[in-house]
Amino acid sequence: MKLNSRTKFGVVVAASALLLSACGGGGTSADGSGTPAKGGTITYLTIAEQFNHVDPQRNYTGQDLAFFGSYVNRTLTSYAHAEGTAGAEVVADMATDTGTATDGGKTWSFTLRDGLTWEDGSEVTCQDVAYGVSRVFATDIIVDGPTYAISYLDIPAGDEGSQYPGPYKATAEQQALYDNAVSCDGKTITFKLNKVVADFNYTVTLLAFAPVPKAKDTGEKYDDAVVSNGPYKIESYVKAQSMILVRNENWNPDSDPVRHAYPDKVVVNFAQDQAVIDSRIIASSGEDAFLVSMDGIQPENLPTVFGDDKFKNRRVNETDPYALYAAINVNKVNCLPVRQALLVALDREAVRQVAGGEFAGDFADGFISPTIAADYAPNKVLDGVQPTGNPDAAIALLEQAKTTCPDVYAKATGEGLVYDHPDTPTWAKNAAVWIVSMKKAGIVLKSNPIEPGKYYSVVMDEALQGDISRGGWAADWLNSSTVLPELFGEGGFNISQNKKDPAYAAYKALMDEALAQTDRAAQGAIWKKANQYALDQVWAIPTFFGRSQEFRGGNIGGGYLWYPFGSHDYDALYVIQ
Repeated sequence: MKLNSRTKFGVVVAASALLLSACGGGGTSADGSGTPAKGGTITYLTIAEQFNHVDPQRNYTGQDLAFFGSYVNRTLTSYAHAEGTAGAEVVADMATDTGTATDGGKTWSFTLRDGLTWEDGSEVTCQDVAYGVSRVFATDIIVDGPTYAISYLDIPAGDEGSQYPGPYKATAEQQALYDNAVSCDGKTITFKLNKVVADFNYTVTLLAFAPVPKAKDTGEKYDDAVVSNGPYKIESYVKAQSMILVRNENWNPDSDPVRHAYPDKVVVNFAQDQAVIDSRIIASSGEDAFLVSMDGIQPENLPTVFGDDKFKNRRVNETDPYALYAAINVNKVNCLPVRQALLVALDREAVRQVAGGEFAGDFADGFISPTIAADYAPNKVLDGVQPTGNPDAAIALLEQAKTTCPDVYAKATGEGLVYDHPDTPTWAKNAAVWIVSMKKAGIVLKSNPIEPGKYYSVVMDEALQGDISRGGWAADWLNSSTVLPELFGEGGFNISQNKKDPAYAAYKALMDEALAQTDRAAQGAIWKKANQYALDQVWAIPTFFGRSQEFRGGNIGGGYLWYPFGSHDYDALYVIQ
């Protein structure tokens, strides 16, 4: 899956940060309609102080995958740059086709195209791809990214993860384990898997499978200065200020049937005030007509933008693939009645209103989005759950907790539970709703605001994570094998920390059964059971099945929601000449 990085809400910055760093093109604002053409500068504005990650093996938010996959990093396969469900089609990118499966789907091979180059003009080789993937195994350095390579490749398991520790620490014997699973024969790379993975060609769309030149790898520091094999390269990256991308003169468009590379330059300005972002793009005057928001639209401005047809070519409002929720740290809240009390106490309607009402999406009843039709079924929610909260039912559950888990009860009603959320004004309103909802039931909740660009790095570190953490997840492809194992199993984003829960063993058995099932309909039935089981354990509190709103200045064309990522299709955006 992909993390939801959208915060949509603003922070205060110095007035000097509001200045554009480059011009877009002409000086007359258009209405967002035009013909795709090369040239000009697109400037993105965001409240975040940085990208979550730039290192491809550590990149896992939908927005960042879409951004860097469009501009900087190429992979063996990628998603089609197209509107609607057509954007979920996998197409050949660096590879000549979408892969060849043998051994019933336990072995996959991809052959690289001719003409692939790095930004210095050197050839992108099969060995570069193999080395890039090997970095995923260095879990002490390459953190926060997807771990499908560890789960899927035919390398023996160790005490913690894999017997292969990654390229930085591997002995010759350990490296041989990896080289047996991932091998090169000229331009052809072959992956030997430990199980049948019929959709492995979807897996390699992730930037975790992007190439990295070994000689240029700087380990943890690679997160600040990656080497490009895409149409743009990083000219500068200063956190809390800006990132500037310029054309990669050594990118060979003949080798890239996927990307258009419309603008001459791409600028990202960090640490912007969301209210100012919205007002500038709404006005779309002069150089502000060349702006694009990376943070959606503030809830208070949604009626303006979607209530006036003059914005119709500049706005997007579509169902996205995310299920939004609040993960409960089960290691810290290891008491089911307390977790149930949190669930029934929450006023989800009030949470929905501060997030934009109908623009926020529909109430969620689990963690599998209805967009995965084969795996979704309505869940039975806990008795007592009401849209506006049910403090009486929560109080009754807390009475049970007094005797079944008095320590957790005492913490929840005394010292209080910590609620992690992005540090923005509207997320502060969200936290206030949570605090008031819980107070009605006698639960004490404390707000823990975190800088948006660092949010996931913090909550994915158990030493820094609070008791409850806001989250959002979308499938990496249309199979819940990329959802439930990631959120509540051995995958890369289990911020519920539920593996020590006595109830986990039965859940793991369901996951193992589903992952081993090759009949898709039968597998879907198991995922439905597992979804209900996770909800029953209240390892997280589902809130909404998401909708996303995007907005851009009048001189930027090509805007739509890129379905696999719930984000802009950055490659499709162009300057209207």
